[in-house]
This record gives sequence, structure tokens and C-alpha cells, in this order.
Amino acid sequence: MTLSRRRTLALIGGGVILAASASLGAIASRQPRTALLPWGQAGLGEDARHRALSWALLAPNPHNRQPWLVDLATPGEVVLYVDTAKLLPHTDPYNRQITIGLGCFLELMRMAASHDGQRVEITPFPQGYDDRALDARPVARAVFTEEAGVTPDPLFAQALARRSTKEPYDTARPLPGGTLERLAVARTARFGGTLDPKEVADWRAFTHEALRIEIETPNTYKESVDLFRIGRAEVDANPDGIDFTGPLFEVLGTTGLMTRESVLDPSSQAYKAGLDAVYANTDTAMGHVWLVTDGNSRPDQIATGADWLRVNLAATAAGVAFQPLSQALQEYPEMAKPYADLHARLAPTGGTVQMLARIGYGSEVAPSPRWPLEAKILNG
Repeated sequence: MTLSRRRTLALIGGGVILAASASLGAIASRQPRTALLPWGQAGLGEDARHRALSWALLAPNPHNRQPWLVDLATPGEVVLYVDTAKLLPHTDPYNRQITIGLGCFLELMRMAASHDGQRVEITPFPQGYDDRALDARPVARAVFTEEAGVTPDPLFAQALARRSTKEPYDTARPLPGGTLERLAVARTARFGGTLDPKEVADWRAFTHEALRIEIETPNTYKESVDLFRIGRAEVDANPDGIDFTGPLFEVLGTTGLMTRESVLDPSSQAYKAGLDAVYANTDTAMGHVWLVTDGNSRPDQIATGADWLRVNLAATAAGVAFQPLSQALQEYPEMAKPYADLHARLAPTGGTVQMLARIGYGSEVAPSPRWPLEAKILNG
């Protein structure tokens, strides 16, 4: 769960916060010093693999866990592993979403390499896999080959601008009729979507309810809250998880108005403000898109990640804001009914709904914090 930056100011005693901001100017002006540096360092490095990986680590991934580790011990190869300390056991008990995030990483790596004269051949799970849980075996082996004739992927041009926009969308601006066609860039999964106002209203209500279930299920909600990074110091110290930075959150954190304890307390103003803020996101969707696969194996999930990155980049190219809404896709008991309802609607003849997102026109948001590449290299 991510609190809407804009609405939280109005909701958590706005006048008090504004007054506090005036008296805590130096604190309010703090910004992360190191956590955003990787966005300015993409493409640097003498080794083609380093250059491609410096882009790959900007890929979208659940709860911004950045669960990738790479072994570069063999020249010309990248072996990708999952960092099992970065899993989400409550909201993602079978590591399906984490695997999709790793697929996003591999696709962005491939795209970057294609613009660097490198062809990348990716073999998912070369030593096999377990559909119940990711483990210590490699997620993928990628072989880089210099090739002057490799075709650059045009979607890569949007890599630095890509965002997951977790803010309310402009309900006065409908999306143009050709939007879904521009986003239909998936290569493996079945892409679908709707801009129909009646259907969008149904999806708003459905995603609102799924979000409510996640928040009101103690272990799934706490899993998110435990990953809150409140203020610059926390984000720089640990640039994965759910970041809250900028003037408002520096003041909220410093004054104790926003703590992990307070947002876990249903009676607190921080908790109530958070509910209103995240529901403002689901409730302002102007369209929805999704991906469905016939199978649900680990390779299927990796392929879904590649497709999902492509859809996100295509949305960026179209000027459309984009936010995944994964709650109803999560495989824990409390979410069983929405999960079944979602599949009955989008995959009535079988298959797995892998991803669901809202789209619309939203405000400009900052990039998410990232660990530097050197923190993700095991060897080489």
C-alpha cells in the first residue's frame, strides 16, 4: 500500500503540517542523496553487461523489493538469482509476483543491450524450478553476443520516464479511444483492457474491495507497512520497499505524526488518512488493462514480466499514467473470492490472470529509489 502524497497533506491535519513545514524548513527540504543516483547512472560502464544491468535495475517490481542478484563470473554471461530475503510471503506466497518482477528486469536488460549492439539469449531456469517457491537455483542465464545488426527495441526510449503513478488520476480527462491499441504490445500473454465507463466503474469498485481486504488482513497489511521507508535517511539507508520522501514526509516523520506504529493502528489519523488516500487511487481509474496466460509456470511468469514491462513503457510513450493493482491476484485465503471472481470474468475458459492495472492521466511523480548495481553483483 502506498499513501497518495498529494492527498495525505490535506488529510493528516493539513494546517498543522503546513505550519510545521514553515518552522522545519531545513528538514522539509531534504531529498534522498544516494537512492536516486542509479537513474542518472544508467548506461555507464566499460562492460556491456554492466551497461545493460544498470538499466535493468530500474525495472518495475512488487513493493520495490528489487529481488535481483547477478553473477558475472563467466565472461559474456549474466546469471540471475533471486534474493530470497526480498520475498513477500504473505501477499505473494508462491513468489509469482516476484518472478514477474524478475521477468521485467530481464526484458529491460535485453532492451538496453539491443541499443548497445548486443544480442542477449535468455534461458529461464536452466537448472529447473519449483512452482511453489523460488529457491537458490538460477532464475535465468543470459548470454551476450556482440552483433552489429541487432534490432534496437523502440520501447526502450521510455525507460527513464517509466513510472508506477500512485496518485489520483484526473477524472475530468477521459482517455482517447485508441489508447488500448497503443498499449497492446504484449508478445506472449493475452492483453485486454477497457475504457468503457460502466465497466471502469465496476472495476473501480472491485479493486477498491480487494484493496480493503488486503489492508484489513493483518499479516498482509503489516507486510507492506514493515517495508515503509519514511524520509530521506531511511530511503538512503535502505532504498527498497515503499518510499515516502519529500517535504511532507520529512516533516511527518520528524514530528512523529507518521510512524509504522501509527499507520498500523486503525484508530489513528495516519491510518484513516492512508485509507482515504489509497482508495482515491482505485476510485479515480479511467481505464483498466490486464494480462492473461494459458499456463502459470515459472517461465510463463518470466514471459509475463517481459510483456508487463512493455505495456508500461507503451503507456509512458502514450502519455498515460499506469499503476498495477495486484491485490485481487494474490493467492492467500482471505483473497480467495475476489481471485475467483476475477478469473471467472477475465479467464472464464481457463488460464491465469497475471497482472491488472489502472490507467488514466496523472501528475508527474519522482522515480523510485534503487540500490546501485554494485550492491547486486555476486561475482565479477
